[in-house]
Amino acid sequence: MEFSGLALWADSAAERPSWVRGTWRVDGGVIRRVSEEQSAPSVGFIVPGLVDTHCHIGYSDTGSVDEAEMVEQARATLASGVTVVRDCGVPVDNSPAARATGLHLIRCGRHVARPKRYMRDLPLDVGDQRELPAVLASMAHSSDGWVKIVGDWIDRSGGADSDLMPLWDPAVLNDAVAAVHEAGARIAVHAFSHGVIDSLIEAGVDDIEHGSGIDADQASEIAARGIAVTPTLRQVELFKEFAAQAGEKYPVYAATMQGMYDMRREHFQMLVDSGVQLLMGTDSGGYQDHGTIGGEIDLWLQWGAPREFTIDAATWVSQRYLGYPGLVDGGSADFLILDEDPRKDPLALSKPVRVFLDGVSAWERPSA
Repeated sequence: MEFSGLALWADSAAERPSWVRGTWRVDGGVIRRVSEEQSAPSVGFIVPGLVDTHCHIGYSDTGSVDEAEMVEQARATLASGVTVVRDCGVPVDNSPAARATGLHLIRCGRHVARPKRYMRDLPLDVGDQRELPAVLASMAHSSDGWVKIVGDWIDRSGGADSDLMPLWDPAVLNDAVAAVHEAGARIAVHAFSHGVIDSLIEAGVDDIEHGSGIDADQASEIAARGIAVTPTLRQVELFKEFAAQAGEKYPVYAATMQGMYDMRREHFQMLVDSGVQLLMGTDSGGYQDHGTIGGEIDLWLQWGAPREFTIDAATWVSQRYLGYPGLVDGGSADFLILDEDPRKDPLALSKPVRVFLDGVSAWERPSA
């Protein structure tokens, strides 16, 4: 298969991609640029597949789903232009969704939390937190190189004074992260509050999920240490609802969530300006529907992220962070065909004409 167009392309994974015209050939699941001229039929715009670094295929707003539904979730994800996902915690085996659709799925296994400190039935609860290092080391050997823990959640034992509180003692967290790294894996951590962030930085976690409580000094240190942050803006948009639901029963927690909601735009802009590596993630499965990365991209743009920055984060930046090269010469032919210029409107990324995985058409827009 040969085609021409304008592509977000790099000659190798060591180079920063740029927009180039030319002709490309796909053969044996590999893509190569064969000419700088447009010597084959033009298909429009060619971009690396999108990445959802935080989703929960196999889970929905009603809980765990069966195999047929998780396959449909994966198909909806592909239709939105996403070719690589990192599952950030589900209580079921979601590998059938990848086998049925070809979607590149990186499994974290289950969330790990403490009893009554996360959503019911979703995590693996560790009663004695001293067992956390061993639990995570075991999970690291059965996952796809990632594990996921809950770093903070409301501690309802405080009654009206209850608020977001860390789940783990810093010493335990340090040992747990070390155990994960010794097992050759990386660790992502759910974190809403400001109070948990310093312990995550010191422990050397790899990716902070949500990160809505990070302040400017912490962001500077996170950037210096190469820790990534997945801001999940659509989830942060729900903080106002979480605050309202807490109501008079948990007024301190409600004020915390409302305060982060009120500063959400300024906070995200601070993260963008800080130099922290930001990853694109929807938190789909539960509060968000699968296949809605367009909504996440839209919020990045609304809240001040430059268009080029957003395109890069949605494609090759998040791909390379997860071990995929993006669209490179001699690399896997995972890419999108677009009929609108994403440089003018990055939302075009989530409205592909065709989605290719390993050189095979995995999804095509239905005819009008």
